Formats: sequence, C-alpha cells, structure tokens
Amino acid sequence: MVALISSAGADAAVKRSFPPVVAPDTRLLLCGSLPGEHSLAAQRYYAHPQNQFWQLMSGVIGRDLPALAYEDRLAALLAARVGLWDVVASARRDGSSDAAIRDLVGNDLAGLVATLPDLRAIGFNGATSFRHGTKQLGEVPGLALIALPSSSPLHTVGAAAKQPAWNALREYLA
Repeated sequence: MVALISSAGADAAVKRSFPPVVAPDTRLLLCGSLPGEHSLAAQRYYAHPQNQFWQLMSGVIGRDLPALAYEDRLAALLAARVGLWDVVASARRDGSSDAAIRDLVGNDLAGLVATLPDLRAIGFNGATSFRHGTKQLGEVPGLALIALPSSSPLHTVGAAAKQPAWNALREYLA
C-alpha cells in the first residue's frame, strides 16, 4: 500500500477496493480509482447499470460482455489477456464520486506490475485513476500508461464518444 493523503472528510465511511483480476499472461491492465457504491454493494467491478465499462470493453475485445454473467465477463477479459484493478486500496468517501475521496491509501500497483512479465500497457479509467496511478508508478520503461475517458455515469459523455480512445487499447493485445 502507498501513502496516506488528506485528512478532510474523516467522518465518511472507509471504502476498500477489490483484489486484482489478473493472469500471468496479462498484457493490458485496466485500473479504476475506487469502486462506487453499487459495485461495493454487489462486490463486483463496474456494477452500476449506467457505467459504460463493460460496453466499452466489448468493443476492445470483440465480445458482448454486458450479455454475460459477471464471472463470465471476468473470464472473457482474462482470455483476452486483460486484467482489472484499482489504484486506491482504501479511502474515506461519501457516495461514489472520485472528487469525494479522502485519506487515500494506494494499492501496490508497482508490486503487481512486477509480477506481470507480459504487461504492455496500463489503461487508467478516468482522470483520478490516471493521476494517482502514474504518481504511484512513476515512469516504467516499456510500459504505456494511458489516460482513458471515464466509464462512470458521472462522466456524462456518451459511450460512442469514448469508444475510439478505448478501442486504441487493442494494439496492446495483438
């Protein structure tokens, strides 16, 4: 885990991220910031029905992920050599907004990266994930660090406008 940031909002509940979903041959790691309320309640990545993550990743890997059960979605990502994690291990936050994150403790992103010899890129789902993730990692030779438009329903740009940036991830899976 990495550095504690801020002490404002100390009355907010502590939220914790999920374990990473990776395989030894993972080529692309997608990192969010911290699961939102719907995801935490369901204990599933990107569980909010309006989150566009599964739709966007369908375009990247060529599978209809929203049509699959959750475990099958994860299996499809792993089969495509895509992993999931969050840059935040724990934080205080009221609601689901990244802007409300306080007392952030980062996940050991560098430690995970060191265990993935085939990793070519990390895609950061949203600005908060990119800011904290790149701060945690610094520069990693041979590894692309990619800022992606957030799949969150709080980022109101439509999926069609976001899809080209997400589709660019395909080159790291080839």
